[in-house]
Amino acid sequence: MAQQSEAVHRAPLNRERVLSAAVVLADEAGVDSLSMRKLAQELGVVPMALYKHVANKEELLDGMVDVIVGEIDTRPTGSDWRSEVRQRVLSAREVLLRHPWARQVLESRTNKTPVVLDYMDSVIGMFRAGGFSVDLTHHVMHALGSRMWGFTQELFDDSQSAPVEVPPEMLQIMAARFPNIAEVAMAGAHDDGSVVGQGCDDQFEFEFALDLLLDGFERLHQQGWTSARR
Repeated sequence: MAQQSEAVHRAPLNRERVLSAAVVLADEAGVDSLSMRKLAQELGVVPMALYKHVANKEELLDGMVDVIVGEIDTRPTGSDWRSEVRQRVLSAREVLLRHPWARQVLESRTNKTPVVLDYMDSVIGMFRAGGFSVDLTHHVMHALGSRMWGFTQELFDDSQSAPVEVPPEMLQIMAARFPNIAEVAMAGAHDDGSVVGQGCDDQFEFEFALDLLLDGFERLHQQGWTSARR
């Protein structure tokens, strides 16, 4: 990190440098610890120098989102719409896994930057190019939701809190009181460190749900579904 900082200090300060350094700091210590003061220290400048390139912390976060959206592979593959959408979503997921703070920032943004709007427009365009009507595409985008960015809120998501050790006797009581939840929560393959649920395979669960949605979209498209006939 020291060598990187020395190289950064020799380069002229610009918006790209500011945003890139902010992303690195968020990757290393989390976005909650990011401040204009720390960013200025990393860049070897006084904090006021940053405001020539970003007006405030909110604009800094918007710019950081633009940086990570720019890492998503948006190159056309020449495949059918389903393969195109699937690849795009999984590429977005790879980016978010590289930048764990990004989900929190994406969810907090109330104003969409042109970079974000371009990305959303391109996703919509893949469905339209696949022959989807405007009506169906509208509802498809609602259903796709945050999966467009590579994440979704899971039923058993405990990623925002540390694991809690539950005594075996308490687990037995809970299983007796809520048998269906217990049965489903404990089913399937288990890996440590999951953010879907203790032991669940995050990537498998994400792709499973994504494929269910894409299959459903295809079925509705083939049926000529419209909201007026639902």
